[in-house]
This record gives sequence, C-alpha cells and structure tokens, in this order.
Amino acid sequence: MQTSCCSNDYDSQLLTVEEALTNIYHDLEHINGNEQLAIRDALDRVLAEDISSKINVPPHANSAMDGYAVKGSDLPSEGKTELIMIGTSFAGQPYLGTVQAGQCTRIFTGAVIPNGTDTIIMQENVDKQENIISIGTGNKTGQHVRPVGEDISIGQTILKIGKYLSPVDIGMLASLGIPEVKVKRRLRVSFFSTGDELRAVGETLEAGQIYDSNRYSLYGVLSRLGVDIIDMGVVLDKPEDVEQAFLAAADCSDVIVTSGGVSVGDADYVTDTLQRLGEVNFWKVAMKPGKPLTFGKLKGSAFFGLPGNPVSAIVTFYQFVQPALRYMMGQDIITPVRVPAKCLSTLKKSPGRMEFQRGIMATDEQGNLVVSSTGVQGSGILSSMSQANCFIVLSKEQGNVEAGNKVLIEPFAGLI
Repeated sequence: MQTSCCSNDYDSQLLTVEEALTNIYHDLEHINGNEQLAIRDALDRVLAEDISSKINVPPHANSAMDGYAVKGSDLPSEGKTELIMIGTSFAGQPYLGTVQAGQCTRIFTGAVIPNGTDTIIMQENVDKQENIISIGTGNKTGQHVRPVGEDISIGQTILKIGKYLSPVDIGMLASLGIPEVKVKRRLRVSFFSTGDELRAVGETLEAGQIYDSNRYSLYGVLSRLGVDIIDMGVVLDKPEDVEQAFLAAADCSDVIVTSGGVSVGDADYVTDTLQRLGEVNFWKVAMKPGKPLTFGKLKGSAFFGLPGNPVSAIVTFYQFVQPALRYMMGQDIITPVRVPAKCLSTLKKSPGRMEFQRGIMATDEQGNLVVSSTGVQGSGILSSMSQANCFIVLSKEQGNVEAGNKVLIEPFAGLI
C-alpha cells in the first residue's frame, strides 16, 4: 500500500533522526567476503585492504616547465650569464650525459633532470642565440624541479581499507603500476513494493489504481550504489503474500528494502510480519516526510520498510538506507554535508519533527548561496524531488522560516 499517515508533528516517543541512525549503525556490520579485481573493474567498489606504494611518484626528479636545466651555482647574482647548451632532455628520453659548470640542456615538462643540474629556467626568461643562452637575475636554485617522491613515496599508504574507489583513485593505482586490488564483494539487496492498488508501467489504470513509481526510483538509487539488485516486483496486501516475500528475500540477500505497508492501516502488514518473523528495532521516526520508517532484522538480513508515499520513500532512503548500505559495504560512517544558505521563500514548519523540504539552491549576484522552496511539500508530490537540487533541513525544534533567514541545505550533488 503506497500511502502512509504522517499528520502528527509531535510525539515524545518517536526517535529523532540522529537516534535512529545511531540505532541502525549499532545493529549493522560490514559484510564478509572479498574479491580480486582488475583496477578498471574496481571503480565504485570498496577497498578490502590498505594499498601502499612500492615505487616513488615521480620516480625521478623532473621538470615542471619547458625551459633549460642549469646548475644553481651558475645563476648570476647580478647582470647576466651565458651558458652553452649541450643537449636536450625529453619526457621519456632523458639526456644521459653530465652537465658541467657553464653548460645547460634544453628540457621539456616531465623530462628527467640531467646529472649535474638542479634548477630549471623557464624558456620565456631566456635569450637564445644558436647554442648559447643568456640568463639574468631573479631565479632561485631548485626552482621548477619536481623532486623524487613529491607525490607518493615508497611505503606510503595511499588508499585505506573502506575507500570507495573513484576514477581518480583508479588512475592513482595505475600510476603505481598496480593491476589488481582486493575489494569487498557486492552487497545483495532485495526490494519490492506492497499494495493492491499498484500497477506496472504500461498497464491501463482502473479506478483507485496508481502506477508503482517507488520500485523505479529505488532501482535507480540502488543502481548508483553498485549493489547486486533483486527486484521482487509488487506484493499484494495479503499477510500470506507479504510473509512469503519476506522469507524469499531473506534467503537471497543481505538487505531487504520495501515500500508501503508500514503505517497503521488495516492492510499495512509489513511491520507486523517483521515483528513475527524477525525483530523490529524501530518503526517511527520524528521526521517529515517519512515518519513511518521501519528498521529491523530478518534471518540475518537487515530490513528497511520505507513509507509508501513517493517522496517519503526517497527521503528516507537517502537519509537512512543509503548511508547504512555504504557502511555495510565497508565504508566509514558518513556525515551528511549541510551548508548554510539564505532562504528566499517563507517556509511553513511546526516544531516536533525534523523536516527535509525540497529546495532549489543557487548563487545570487554577489556569489552568496541562496535557496528557494519548490512549492507545496506534500509527501505524494514526486515532482518536488524532480525539480529540487537540495534538501532544506529544518531541525526538530524549528518553527516557521521567514524569507531572508538562514537555513541549512543538503545538496543533492554527491548524495543522489
């Protein structure tokens, strides 16, 4: 059932958002099981071991500029000095001789510093006539030289266990000549929607029926996390069907995510079934939207019962399920990034629950961060999530917000 009741703003028995997250982390563990992958296949996976370098990067002192390699002792303290150019050092083709006093070499960016030199003169600061260069004052010994191991030194730990591997991480592994890494196995996540009223996309709707949007949203957010997804479809609002789906999901997954059926209606069987077959840690949180959120365990699998309203399902996924899945995958606990912004809209808010209103952030003419509401904030208005690029996070104690006041926003970039 894709409906839920979120009308009461204050209930002293409800867990706060922070308390609910603490309960979740306390009840979960990192998954067991690793696999060895080629680094290209390890993108967006979680490291299962520390990575230390067996080489220096760069392995040789090299030039940071196109110019001329000289001895620092040949730099003039006044006037100008002439040096004889005896060769060239290219990237990948170093000059193999030794530079003596009064000599220099042409050098290009990334090329190995020739023996006998320790300083680079930028080409635009040199006068050249055939094989003679003239340099003046204003240069310093050692300038524009990248020393051995400037980026990474031998034995240095460059990536730690639990690191979520980004494209830059893959490039760094390649720069060290590392072809494979050990990563955590993929987390297996089963999900399904509950509700007699739900129909698949493409079917004709009859009176009282709606399309099942939550499964498509959940498939999208789970896909971005790099987990193994098991889509179990729509489960009817029948106790025996809900029970059968629970047991089947628990047999094949580390995590079970459902949407709908967690409120107090006569046909909301999710929480009751979890209580009977497993254990319920909590099933209500002092937040809006998303109050009827269920978390617990079922036969060793973590269980998240999300509300049926589309916005509630997405908000609770991002605030609870996504950080929990990342933790189970081996990452450290992630603190959400929230920054202050000037609110250009008047926001309605009653104290009692933390709210995640949908907003559109931008910068004003002075470069200051500002945010506007997407409008009506009902938990069934999925278009508010599509229009938004951030959550406006209002504390449990917060009341109405007047236009012009500061609020905290949580940008979708890096979250969604």
